[in-house]
Amino acid sequence: MGFISGMIMGITLGISLIFAFARFQSYRSKRRSDLAVAVAAFARMKTMEDSRRIIPPESCPPWVVFTRRQKLNWLNTHLQKIWPYVNQATSELIKSNVEPILEQYTPKILSSITFSKFTLGTVAPQFTGVAIVEEESGADGVTMELEMQWDGNPTIAFDVKTRVGVVIPVKVKDIGFTGVFRLIFKPLVDVFPSFGAVCYSLREKKHLDFTLKVSGGDISTLPGVSDAIEETIRDAIEDSITWPVRKIIPIIPGDYSFLELKPVGILEVKLVQAKDLANKDLIGKSDPFAALFVRPLRDRVQTSKTINNELNPVWNENFEFTVEDASTQHLTVRIFDDEGIQADQLIGCAQVSLKDLQPGKVQTFWLKLVKNLEVQRDTKYRGEVHLELLYCPFGVKSIFTDLYGDSFGLTTFEKAIKSASDQTQVGDVNKSQKKYVIVRGVLSVTVISAEDLPDMDLLGKTNAYVELMLKKADQKRRTRVATSGLNPAWNQTFDFVVEDALHEMLILEVWDQDLIGKDKIGRVTMTLTRVLLEKEVQDSFALDGAKCGKLNVHLRWTPQHRYRDP
Repeated sequence: MGFISGMIMGITLGISLIFAFARFQSYRSKRRSDLAVAVAAFARMKTMEDSRRIIPPESCPPWVVFTRRQKLNWLNTHLQKIWPYVNQATSELIKSNVEPILEQYTPKILSSITFSKFTLGTVAPQFTGVAIVEEESGADGVTMELEMQWDGNPTIAFDVKTRVGVVIPVKVKDIGFTGVFRLIFKPLVDVFPSFGAVCYSLREKKHLDFTLKVSGGDISTLPGVSDAIEETIRDAIEDSITWPVRKIIPIIPGDYSFLELKPVGILEVKLVQAKDLANKDLIGKSDPFAALFVRPLRDRVQTSKTINNELNPVWNENFEFTVEDASTQHLTVRIFDDEGIQADQLIGCAQVSLKDLQPGKVQTFWLKLVKNLEVQRDTKYRGEVHLELLYCPFGVKSIFTDLYGDSFGLTTFEKAIKSASDQTQVGDVNKSQKKYVIVRGVLSVTVISAEDLPDMDLLGKTNAYVELMLKKADQKRRTRVATSGLNPAWNQTFDFVVEDALHEMLILEVWDQDLIGKDKIGRVTMTLTRVLLEKEVQDSFALDGAKCGKLNVHLRWTPQHRYRDP
């Protein structure tokens, strides 16, 4: 019995050891496989983002810090030692470069602005981080970004001469600056120091604050002078070193003109409309207008007309901007309330990144307005703005080129467009000729039906009809009154002769007809861009200004000969 018990225990123990050994072998094999995968992943690791994906935060020791910008304590220590020499050289360089730009942007109320003193003071800037921009570096260069903070004690003084000959001594005080500078070392060469030139630019201006003071007085006592000088300083900084502008310093003799700032394309903007704007007036409604820009320079900011006493303005205006770097630039739209002789009040602003646009294609955007594009803490609804955008890089065929076919009579500009398209240089066409372009044809609009209209009567019925209007041509039509309740059907077609389709707009308003009057239910506002490109469109459109409801419409475009307006 003892022998049998021992044998059973021995067999059991043997089987257990066999299973344990097999499990251990499987575990060791899995560990080896996982280790091989980890090693391969680390071998492919190129950026800090890759590190974050591979190593979870809870697995990292506290001394490991993942940051896009690496610390530069060593650079700050050495910069502090050599700052007196850097200050002297840099002060002269800045003064000689900025003074001509100040002259260029001197406002009309002043005769001149010149430096009387300029030194950067005894406090060196602090570099808070550095990063290599891999997507910008490429094989023929290295792009580095340095984050800088400076709360300095410079001595900066201007002699401001007014139109009447009075010279006002103005000092700049309490400067605070935070930003990111970009350095481009390009091209890479096989001789010391391994790159031909250095480009520098202010890639991002996070914060810039300063105070202007008159020697022996307060500049605020001089109406308009303080604002004019501050605006001039900010414009000079924007136009001289703010990206995509870049300054080139040759290191090795050679031709580096390819590094200079050059236009790369044209952005065409149609400011269509805005809706539900916040009211800034105590009596009546706001008088909105829009300011649009890609670069915030005075001569590049374009403004729309003012629509008086309206919170749902329709502008239907076209603008055009030069683009220097689509990968980093934005289109900014600011909506203001026109206050006449007083300062205009900002209703809200919005922004579109140009890198999100598809080159050569028209894209439609409804953008919500915010109070501040940098810090979006205010969640108040301020309205929306409607834009149509077309970005055409030089050498990329625009979708509008198809409108200019051989079967039509072409204007001078259209011939230039076609010729330029054949040479893949659409952007070289003279922009001033665009006002002569006329796209003529017949627009057929079929008002099919409406769905889910809001109750307008006590009995829950609606006697609806639709008014159609071409805004620019001021042509109007209307359907019959449908008494079929909240889902009326019309199936009526109207033909409009359109003289300028590129700048025309169709407005459809749905009304409720009563015995003693009429009430507007809502409206649909659209440009003709889509039907011009697609030739035929059938869609449902939500009614603006109504709590519910949509309008079903069919559009057809029949082009005719085009001509130049005399």
